[in-house]
Amino acid sequence: MDIGAVLATAGSLMLTGMVGVFVFLSILIGAVTIMSNLVARFSPADVAAPVKSPSFKSQGVPNEHIAAISAAIAQYKSNNK
Repeated sequence: MDIGAVLATAGSLMLTGMVGVFVFLSILIGAVTIMSNLVARFSPADVAAPVKSPSFKSQGVPNEHIAAISAAIAQYKSNNK
């Protein structure tokens, strides 16, 4: 095979792959759009708004945890000298 035939085959394969991907993505976008329209049409209109859970502000690490971690580190250091 000469280089021209190899390049023609490579170009044909590339074009076939790109067209296949384009068609697949077009079908996927169409299916998602249709499903979205169906869900919007058949979903009940009087759905209650979701209830927000109370947000807890982070207060940092409790002092008891800091003391326990510090004691564990001190014990580890004293045992591994």
